[in-house]
Amino acid sequence: MQVEMIITNAKVLTMAEGQPRAEAVALGGGRIVAVGPAAEVAALAGPGVRVIDAGGRTLLPGFVESHLHLVLGGNELVQLQIGGLHGFDALKAAFEDYAARHPDNALLMAQGASYEILDAPVTRQDLDRVIADRPIAMMSPDHHTVWANTAALRAAGLLEGAAMPRGHEVVMAADGTATGELREFEAFSPILALGGEAHLQLGIATGGEPEPWPDAATRARDKDKIAAGMAHCAAHGITSMVNMDGNRYTCALLAEMEAEGRMTARVVVPFHMKPHMELEELERASAMAADYRSDWLRSGFVKMFMDGVVDSRTAFMLNDYPGTSIRGEPLFEAERFKDICAEIDRRGLQIAVHAIGDGAVRQTIDGYEAAQIRNGRRDSRHRVEHIELIDPADIPRLGALGITASLQPPHPPGAMDFPMSTMETVIPRSRWKDAYLWKTLKDQGAPVAYASDWPVTDVSVMRGLQAALTRVPYEGCADERLDLMESLRAYTAGGAWAAHLEDVTGTIRPGMAADLVLIDGDVETIAPENLGRTAIALTISGGRITHQGAGFAG
Repeated sequence: MQVEMIITNAKVLTMAEGQPRAEAVALGGGRIVAVGPAAEVAALAGPGVRVIDAGGRTLLPGFVESHLHLVLGGNELVQLQIGGLHGFDALKAAFEDYAARHPDNALLMAQGASYEILDAPVTRQDLDRVIADRPIAMMSPDHHTVWANTAALRAAGLLEGAAMPRGHEVVMAADGTATGELREFEAFSPILALGGEAHLQLGIATGGEPEPWPDAATRARDKDKIAAGMAHCAAHGITSMVNMDGNRYTCALLAEMEAEGRMTARVVVPFHMKPHMELEELERASAMAADYRSDWLRSGFVKMFMDGVVDSRTAFMLNDYPGTSIRGEPLFEAERFKDICAEIDRRGLQIAVHAIGDGAVRQTIDGYEAAQIRNGRRDSRHRVEHIELIDPADIPRLGALGITASLQPPHPPGAMDFPMSTMETVIPRSRWKDAYLWKTLKDQGAPVAYASDWPVTDVSVMRGLQAALTRVPYEGCADERLDLMESLRAYTAGGAWAAHLEDVTGTIRPGMAADLVLIDGDVETIAPENLGRTAIALTISGGRITHQGAGFAG
């Protein structure tokens, strides 16, 4: 293969066994041609070869973002961002400024609203005092709760309440009207529909497809949103991503982008199985897996939600939340979930389940175990997403059953952007030792993949890496940090393996896709507390530069 680009004078961490380090890499035809000492690789240079001097920077496999929401994140980039904002006056000022700049928006939507933004439960009356004459709404950081004003609730047909599937709720006040709080996707989908975004939410809200199928103009707008999301991710060194919501429409958009040469990252898209679906609907998942299987776009896995989140106390716990008689509830009945898992597994598809509470984690493991008993063991790589609390008895079961732990370093309260108040109010102190376990799960044999859950948290891998390495153990608890190399592996080779992409990306070795990230410094000598401020000098996806840092000349 003809060499087109050489990156030399680099500290290459290949994440590959047998040759863990090198000085230079040669690329050609979208693939890695050679890896080795600078002199040997330089000898491959011919006329017209671009040579990039890395200046001693660290070169890694392109980051694998193992759990994000690409379409939703790209769409939200243009919405009002209120993460970190606190107090009524600040909220009112932010919305009024956004409203003035967007006079034609049918819905004024804000992202990142803390559950404690007003120090008391938010009501529609609070938001009416912000803006009353236009529909406004704001989404929690975890994307499981929306608060809306009266105008939005009335326009969406929710002011008098509405029947919802199990686990989804329009919270009602004593007077028989909605309080303004909407829990889980189907409850707040009618609000999002006001802004013309409902068809983009179907993959996560209902598992359905848009009807009628969006026209070319709508698809063009949607593809631009995806492209914006990909560009945002490329700026953080991401070259592959597992999209944790989706449907055939998502795949169709990405397939069009692939044909147009607009894909700047490899994307894996699920079929979303919801509790109301019959087993026969899994034929749609098999069809998606058969139709989308290129190196840039794959399906082949089924996503489910077992519970909600701790903040709204919708995560399913084995014991009551502190000071309450609430423990949440599973979204799937236990025996039916086993049947679903067995059928998905029988079809040769992977399973990924959102499970945050220890009750949800146990029921998910039970489902995977039932599938293995019925179908026999295979290289399934079924995954549990998040695992924020786990009962000690269930820890060894992950490794024994070959279940992947898909974890998010930005999520533990106090590690990055989420406040410690979450821990103090929703998890008993006696259980903190069972919360946000990373090292324990890995030591007990569970494969580990790291991610951000963007746009729930910042997609920055470097900030996530800093959170992973600087997280302070909770009082009286073990240190759950993985070391630098283990953490880097969880963001690269580990993520690729967990997504069945290890034949394409995740390591730097000849024949692999030319997916690379050049970090602006020596990652092994940068103080952990400074990693989050470390820039990405260069991102290369399939041999094409998708991001070049402003301060890097190359």
